[in-house]
Amino acid sequence: GAPTTILDIADGTPLLVDGSAGQVIPHPAPEAIARATQAAPTITIARRIPVYANVGSLDEAQRAGDADGIGLLRSEFLFLQRATTPSEDEQAEQYAAILRTMGERPVIIRTLDIGADKPLPFLPMPPEPNPQLGVRGIRLCLQQPDLFRTQLRALLRASTAGTLKIMLPMVTCASEVAQSRAVLDALAVEMGVAAPPLGAMIEVPMAALAARELAEVCDFFSLGTNDLMQFLLAADRENAGVGALYAQEHPAVWSLIGQVIAAAHEAKIPVGVCGEWGAEGVKLARLVELGIDSASVAVPAVQRVRELFAA
Repeated sequence: GAPTTILDIADGTPLLVDGSAGQVIPHPAPEAIARATQAAPTITIARRIPVYANVGSLDEAQRAGDADGIGLLRSEFLFLQRATTPSEDEQAEQYAAILRTMGERPVIIRTLDIGADKPLPFLPMPPEPNPQLGVRGIRLCLQQPDLFRTQLRALLRASTAGTLKIMLPMVTCASEVAQSRAVLDALAVEMGVAAPPLGAMIEVPMAALAARELAEVCDFFSLGTNDLMQFLLAADRENAGVGALYAQEHPAVWSLIGQVIAAAHEAKIPVGVCGEWGAEGVKLARLVELGIDSASVAVPAVQRVRELFAA
């Protein structure tokens, strides 16, 4: 949401960036720096909140050694920028390597989250006028059963290497989870392995509104606050023109998130956050107050977020 004049600031200029207040101060005075370094929030809690890492490759997973696990592995790293579909063997090898990296710590792998907004050379798709709201995520996987089954088989093969959970992206309704679980369970029986827990990204407003119904068919939830916010506010988070709207913390947003957390806990399933809010101290404090069970953040933020918590 910064104005274009920020691009006029010379390289090497000292900046004080206050993400909570939305301020960027060039050449900050020493007293301003002192105030900022003392202003980091501390969240006092009576329970331990696991801090997981969001990763998009084996290399990133290997750099996440201090995390309590992986809360989001973006599996599309295996599919993007290549001319052919990754084989079941290739996928299974990569997933297993990442699981082994974490040992007994949990690894949540998100199934393929691509569509017309992130096209694949080997999967031609017709252009869509609004690809963010089109055939993507679980919608695409259910329309491409061979692609989906191959990925699920690879995940099941890798599951013996660690503690795997599978997460479905862009879920709108319980029937999408039910269909996916039917495929996963059938493959698990066929392969003679146990089906891992299956959960849903809550990033579509309809999924948040139908959280109680979804909780009946899910083993866990993960709040994708980035997409949830932009869909809820009809404001592109990468568009500076509506950045101020995206930054608003409207009470209705918190009410909806509170409903999702309450629905998960009523169904006795955990709910984490894997969007940017998990790394923002003030927002994370509010999420903890509402009962969030875990936070998953970018690898460089893991230690900083862990330090927010005071026993």
